Amino acid sequence: MNPDITLNSLLSSNPALANILSRTSIRRYLPDPLTPLQVEALLRAAMSAPSAVNRRPWEFYTVAAPSKLKALADALPYAKMAASAPMVIVVCGNSSRFLEGLDSCLWQQDCSAAAQNILLAAHALGLGAVWTCLFPHEDRMEPVRRILDIPQSVIPFCLIPVGRPLAPHDPLQKWDPSLVHTVL
Repeated sequence: MNPDITLNSLLSSNPALANILSRTSIRRYLPDPLTPLQVEALLRAAMSAPSAVNRRPWEFYTVAAPSKLKALADALPYAKMAASAPMVIVVCGNSSRFLEGLDSCLWQQDCSAAAQNILLAAHALGLGAVWTCLFPHEDRMEPVRRILDIPQSVIPFCLIPVGRPLAPHDPLQKWDPSLVHTVL
């Protein structure tokens, strides 16, 4: 690497790194609906995530019906913003594609990677999104199952409201070198 390149220039000149470092959680949205191309781009990004043994245990429910968005917001204590979002994506794990034994919990990592890809893709598209937790809280998963008619074999993992941000948000500075441990 060129020694004249500074860390700031490296981070700001690389679109992927700039996208990662500038992503923020967005909870307030303009009412503009997402286009089918935007939705497909988000889902393609999700499905590009790595998964253990390439099992791809995920399922995705996209919800844009205002009555369903309101029902989800009313049922979920930490997803009230779903009522004003033009769309939510519910990331789920399909237990028929889980690994067995000790590795049976790896679907959670796989779905986390898919959810993070949705968040990064939304930001790259000029949209905003926020991850809201469902799993492992049965009091959150069950209403989502009921509202969206999700079978018991599919586990609601997280709900991601997404839309055009109502206002710009500056990213938080999260770099903390005290959390880095170098082993030589």
